[in-house]
Amino acid sequence: MKPGEARRFADATAVGPEAVRALAEEFVTLHHHENPGAGSPDRRLAEISAEISRTGTYTHTPQELDFGAKVAWRNSIRCIGRLYWQSLIVRDRRHVEGADRIAQEAVRHLQQATNGGRIRPYLTVFAPDRPRRPAPRIWNDQLIRYAGYTRPDGSVLGDPVSAELTAAARNLGWPGGPGTPFDILPLIVHGHDDKPQWFELPESAVLQVPIEHPEHGWFARLGVRWYAVPAVSNMRLDIGGVRYPLAPFNGWYMGTEIGARNLADTDRYNLLPGIARRLGLDTSRDRSLWKDRALVELNIAVLHSFEQAGVTISDHHTESRHFLAHLAREERAGRAVGADWSWIVPPMSGATTPVFHRYYDTEQRHPAFVYQPEALGEGTGACPQEARQNLPDAAGDPARTCPYDTADSHGGATPHDGQP
Repeated sequence: MKPGEARRFADATAVGPEAVRALAEEFVTLHHHENPGAGSPDRRLAEISAEISRTGTYTHTPQELDFGAKVAWRNSIRCIGRLYWQSLIVRDRRHVEGADRIAQEAVRHLQQATNGGRIRPYLTVFAPDRPRRPAPRIWNDQLIRYAGYTRPDGSVLGDPVSAELTAAARNLGWPGGPGTPFDILPLIVHGHDDKPQWFELPESAVLQVPIEHPEHGWFARLGVRWYAVPAVSNMRLDIGGVRYPLAPFNGWYMGTEIGARNLADTDRYNLLPGIARRLGLDTSRDRSLWKDRALVELNIAVLHSFEQAGVTISDHHTESRHFLAHLAREERAGRAVGADWSWIVPPMSGATTPVFHRYYDTEQRHPAFVYQPEALGEGTGACPQEARQNLPDAAGDPARTCPYDTADSHGGATPHDGQP
């Protein structure tokens, strides 16, 4: 392996001290190569090797944690917004235990990231998995989500993607919200030794933007809104053989995440038919392109509303140009850039963006954000206990999504503008 170039994890099932030791060597070598002031990695590797021999794992220094988290973003092959990976603010909360304190730190994360609407990219890292001591988890896939109430006829009031989590929260004692399509779900936190508990998010942690259109007054009367900070909380951060199952992170939204996916998908809020009817479009046949025309107007409304509210958001044309600037910068630094074309290309007007007309290297490098078993149901007997294994394995299937993407968005969220 060349210095500064992390290789693909060859054995996704590797476990045990020797695998951790090998991955630690890879990471520490990369860290010292990109930070010449850190000196030779030999002394640090000797310290790590001794700690692994005693405990089966090792502890990152604050500098290693900060570097590893930023590089994990840099390596995210589905993220279009990686130009600003060095601006990530990493909050080290590895010492925090107990569901109530974890919930408090999640709230602080949202408050600091929101920053009055000038969204900043934040990542909060909690304790890692350790032998015989699994890490804490948050059941929510994002720190902020709208509830989805399943009705007797099977339909859902609110966001269908949250129906299962909403039911789980109710089973844990959450009384439910006002019963609107945009009720904020509580956080469900499972601490080290706690039973899962739910915690309401205070208003100060949840900035929401009412969606209106610059030309159509009826749009505001639809009562549509969306939250400002897409903070992903269900992906694991893997750095040099150490796993952090709870490491919520956020960038800011790219408009198409909300306007072309969350509010438009037929299995989400499915707003396009209603918008098309109000626009007077012919919805009787696809050839009229009513979906396309309604989609554009919905995305105009999203970008306009966030701008009017003073909340950071980007458009897909700008982010496409920024991604090509990132490619050029990384090439000058001698680093290869992996990218998944199907996610880098925005979910609307793809051929009008410069990222469409290229091929990309699809190799996933490490450190990385990775998929992991869902936390939903842990501690209640509702899901397999494999999700909280005692011995962390040293590798895992690489996440093929953007850490600064909401998990439900194609071509999604990008941190940028001094945040990302």
